[in-house]
Amino acid sequence: MIEIKRLFDFPYYQLENHPLEVALSTKYNGSWHSLSTQEYIDKANTLSRGLLRLGIKPNDKIAVISSSNRTEWSVLDIGVLQIAAQNVPVYPTISEDEYEYVLNHSEAKYCFVSDKEVLAKLNAIRKKTKLKDVYSFDEIPGCKNWKEVLEAGQDKSNQDEVEKLRKSVKEDDLATIIYTSGTTGRPKGVMLSHRNIVRDVIDSAPRVPFEFGAYTALSFLPVCHIFERMILYLYQYHSVSIYFAESIEKLSDNLKEVQPHIITAVPRLLEKVYDKIIAKGNSLEGIKKKLFYWAVELGLQYEPYGANGWWYETKLKLARKLIFSKWKEGLGGNIELIVSGSAALQPRLARIFAAAEMPVMEGYGLTETSPVIAVNDQRNKGFKIGTVGKVIDEVEVKIAEDGEILTKGPNLMMGYYKDEEKTKEAINSEGFFHTGDIGELDGDGFLKITDRKKEMFKTSGGKYVAPQIIENTMKQSRFIDQIMVIGEGEKMPAAFIQPNFDFIKDWAKLKKIDIGESYKEIVENSEVNKRIQEEINFYNSKFGHWEQIKRFELTPEVWSIENNQLTPTMKLKRRNIKDRYGDLYNKIYRN
Repeated sequence: MIEIKRLFDFPYYQLENHPLEVALSTKYNGSWHSLSTQEYIDKANTLSRGLLRLGIKPNDKIAVISSSNRTEWSVLDIGVLQIAAQNVPVYPTISEDEYEYVLNHSEAKYCFVSDKEVLAKLNAIRKKTKLKDVYSFDEIPGCKNWKEVLEAGQDKSNQDEVEKLRKSVKEDDLATIIYTSGTTGRPKGVMLSHRNIVRDVIDSAPRVPFEFGAYTALSFLPVCHIFERMILYLYQYHSVSIYFAESIEKLSDNLKEVQPHIITAVPRLLEKVYDKIIAKGNSLEGIKKKLFYWAVELGLQYEPYGANGWWYETKLKLARKLIFSKWKEGLGGNIELIVSGSAALQPRLARIFAAAEMPVMEGYGLTETSPVIAVNDQRNKGFKIGTVGKVIDEVEVKIAEDGEILTKGPNLMMGYYKDEEKTKEAINSEGFFHTGDIGELDGDGFLKITDRKKEMFKTSGGKYVAPQIIENTMKQSRFIDQIMVIGEGEKMPAAFIQPNFDFIKDWAKLKKIDIGESYKEIVENSEVNKRIQEEINFYNSKFGHWEQIKRFELTPEVWSIENNQLTPTMKLKRRNIKDRYGDLYNKIYRN
């Protein structure tokens, strides 16, 4: 019986327990191509043999930069890890300078890329790295294809060497270096061992209501991030058929084709799904529109475990039949579970999706903790809205005197690559990791995150402001797409707001207001500013006087990863945003 101790044990465990006809599936040229569990393992072994023929030795680093999730990524991952080498995933969206830094800092020998866009970025800095060669998954003229490595591995005469290396890998050996998409400064290389991620998968597994071999998942969050990568191992452990979405743009089509039972998401995506549903509701008329908004209002009052009483549950049953069933159809019709991480989920979204029978189980963790520390579970009263659930088995959490969440367990990283000083800063003498998040454990053992320690600030009046709570509340407004609260050392909190331009255009059309076409015209329009002020006033009432947004400025562009305003996981790069809108900052505080 296979005991899972190393990451590459997952597909072998699947083969022994619940082998699948469709283990991994990717769409090429309009049709899905699948690998069975056996084919997945065979291909990984072929790749391992090819890599050995390239001269790969234990502890060599192989970088992979892919702009989409795909079968090749998982095959490469297993092929690299089982010959005692390490996989270094790189975010495709980071800058060329950061490509150069990560590749040089990790001393990557080879790099595998997904497509010509990524290759062009890599080629711009390739001469400044020590890469021996680059292989692509797509067919690209002038670039070697990964099939060449597979062809080199067709000869099975060195399979004994693969087996020998696989057996030599220990659970405490380094498996991967993941460079965190820091909101400031150079990315740090988080060293995770096989044991770190394996234990996190096994300890998180009881929170996910899977029946072995009976579920399908659609994967679309970037697999270079530890959240989606850990989930892929969890799927393999539970023999879930994994389909890789073509892109975020084609997500809606892929959901309808694949009809998954489970997806992972970040709150930003769920906000966009919800906004689209509401926009559709707005276009209805008469009784249909009234029924739609009746269901929405009902959903926003949702409490788990029938806490609202039998009359509410009776109405909810009707709303599910008439309205929410159509929402579910839009996501393929079979969704039973959405796992959310990376940022705080608005409670209204947790309520409405649960009411619509697509429960979102919010979790919490960091790259340094492989990543899961805590996660909600709908069963056994393990789900509480507004929290990130209970701490998983084997992991310990304590709250420091200043409110910071400290944690330790088998999921805690080995340290930061080539940076002992930062490792010592992050992990105290008792072995507890400083998460940088402020939180609390309630009487039932649920963990609640209240803010990022580094992002809290004091106004000149000495009052503390926790921006994330305010931002998350304000983003419930359909007029606000992004918001960043500012005011450190100033007399009052204020905010930069990126309006929801699409929604505002629809609103203006409905109200017959001419707001112009360009984003610049929209943000300068007095009616738009007046309407957003009403939204700010409404949500301000939920906060103490010292926390309320006293002034705001609208920004005339969409905040993006490309413009260096957001990290690859859609978190605000606060310093960059503040620098970019320095003129607006001065308008608020200096004029």
